[in-house]
Amino acid sequence: MRPPENPAFAPVSAPAATLKRLERLGIRRRFDLVLHLPLRYEDETHLYPIVDAPYGQPVLVEGEVIAQEIQFKPRRQLVVQIEDRTGTLVLRFIHFYPSQQKQLARGRRVRALGEIRRGFFGDEMVHPKLREVAEGEPLAESLTPIYPTVNGLTQPVLRRMIHRELDTLPLPDTLPDAVRTALRLMAFDEAVKLLHRPPPAYSAQQLADPMLPAWQRLKFDELLAQQLSMRLAYRARRQGRAPVIQGDGHLRQALSANLPFALTGAQQRVLVEITTDMAKPHPMNRLLQGDVGSGKTIVAALSALAAIEAGFQVALMAPTEILAEQHYIKLSAWLEPLGIRVAWLSGSLRKKARGEMLADIADGSARLAVGTHALFQEDVAFETLGLVIVDEQHRFGVGQRLALQGKGGAPHQLMMSATPIPRTLAMSFYADLDVSVIDELPPGRTPIVTKLINNARRDEVVGFVDRACHEGQQAYWVCPLIEESETLQLQTAVDTHLQLSEDLPHRRVGLVHGRMKPQEKAEVMAAFSRNEIQVLVATTVIEVGVDVPNASLMVIEHAERMGLAQLHQLRGRVGRGAARSTCVLMFEAPLSELAKARLKVIYENTDGFEIARQDLQIRGPGEFLGARQSGVPMLRFADLEKDLALLESARGLAPEMLKSWPREAEAHLDRWLAGREHFLKA
Repeated sequence: MRPPENPAFAPVSAPAATLKRLERLGIRRRFDLVLHLPLRYEDETHLYPIVDAPYGQPVLVEGEVIAQEIQFKPRRQLVVQIEDRTGTLVLRFIHFYPSQQKQLARGRRVRALGEIRRGFFGDEMVHPKLREVAEGEPLAESLTPIYPTVNGLTQPVLRRMIHRELDTLPLPDTLPDAVRTALRLMAFDEAVKLLHRPPPAYSAQQLADPMLPAWQRLKFDELLAQQLSMRLAYRARRQGRAPVIQGDGHLRQALSANLPFALTGAQQRVLVEITTDMAKPHPMNRLLQGDVGSGKTIVAALSALAAIEAGFQVALMAPTEILAEQHYIKLSAWLEPLGIRVAWLSGSLRKKARGEMLADIADGSARLAVGTHALFQEDVAFETLGLVIVDEQHRFGVGQRLALQGKGGAPHQLMMSATPIPRTLAMSFYADLDVSVIDELPPGRTPIVTKLINNARRDEVVGFVDRACHEGQQAYWVCPLIEESETLQLQTAVDTHLQLSEDLPHRRVGLVHGRMKPQEKAEVMAAFSRNEIQVLVATTVIEVGVDVPNASLMVIEHAERMGLAQLHQLRGRVGRGAARSTCVLMFEAPLSELAKARLKVIYENTDGFEIARQDLQIRGPGEFLGARQSGVPMLRFADLEKDLALLESARGLAPEMLKSWPREAEAHLDRWLAGREHFLKA
């Protein structure tokens, strides 16, 4: 690893309170300050006469304070008047301190930076940036960088700390000269110094241009660090040891013979990829992608059987209890007739039942354990864990996935996702994984018609549901999460259930939500599957895993509050039978621009990959991956869609750099990813 004497990686020297604030910005090492780049720039190079200063843009004016008063109507505020030789301007402060009153005493000369607008008593600036000056004091020669910061850490303090490191730290280039020349990239030290200290010739517009050579260099370096780290993670995994799993096929053949359907070509292909990986002596780390309804669960079941045939146990983990429970019910129905004990482990199990499950897992009686995060708690021990299957893996933190991997030394790992991964994301955040894609839906799946309907037409939607039920179909009615409140979501579902029961007196209306006991939820879902319930009111717990072929209609209330991935997942609960299926997205007007964009995408597209690509554009990689707290190093500067050419260059360079310039590759990783390497194992 890095030599300890490298001053760039020494901790920042500052008072304890400042260090805490820097920590919140992700700044720990001296070099982190160099990479803390400006958010924007302010122009203090040009002084406007007050009378000529334009409206609607930041301008710098200078004047002498000629009046100051505290007004109390309509609220307490500080009102100051300044004057230059051309006119007067009001400075208004809604929040102010005694120090500002002193700074703005009559006779003081100040420079104010802000936007001028027309006020009730003439032109004014509200909360301008202020600096006391002497008459004739020279102006700044270049634009002033404005940095991301936190309360208590002022721009001048942060700027001084950054500039001190620029002046004292060596900033050697981590790219070989031949590479930099071939890629036509700016030198690293020139790039960071230009962005922190822009020369006078540069305008704010030029510095904000993502194609500026300095930004291109920083983006490339960030993407290269990511590609190098992923390549190293992949290499380390290939060098690791894992059990060689080669089943004889008898359980897989038995299950296949009992299925009422044949596997698609895509399912057969990915199953070969998975079983081939498990037969190798290093840990599999494979991502199984498939759109909603493509048949990932049966592939997971057959993969599990390959491990069980070879004498190993399997753990399948899902992020929510209802999804884990759906897997447990389905897998038990498939595997228990073959004589395979399936254990169920969740946080809601009673102590006695949990103890029995733990014993069965520990002594190997249970060959497959299905559960939620309860599977990776300390008291869970496996006899011979050979395969870990993680469903909706992006919804687990990295630490959780590592904990489950650690249960069996180095088990093979199969991750499943019904959220298709756009190509650019796969090239970056999933570059260390082997990816299998089920790109074919089972035969007989009917296309789903999507309708956007204003909530004001709710009665029409209820009538539509009634007619569908009269024709023998079933419907879901989904209530959204409201203001991140589980209590409000539950109440909405309960109220909707009561209202629909009144509106549809001839139909049986059921209710399922996250706070019901597992047995209650299972009974309701079973009744819905048997068509004893015609309309199922549900919270978003039915987002994944529920499979009722006769349900051909879904109504989603307040669809504008949901993300694209969630809407696509929910819509995928219908269209599983032969009947024409419809998804009604009800929305409350007026819609925000973001909500309009999301609803337009889901209305116009049924292809999960295209929806995921546009979702990535709308949300960015951090949100798309499920949670920024997952520990995946998010991109700070590069944009996966706009910087595709840089990403492809970095991807191509990474293996060559590890082979031909290993020292430079190590220095580059130290510069960009120091302290976060352990997350790459996940």
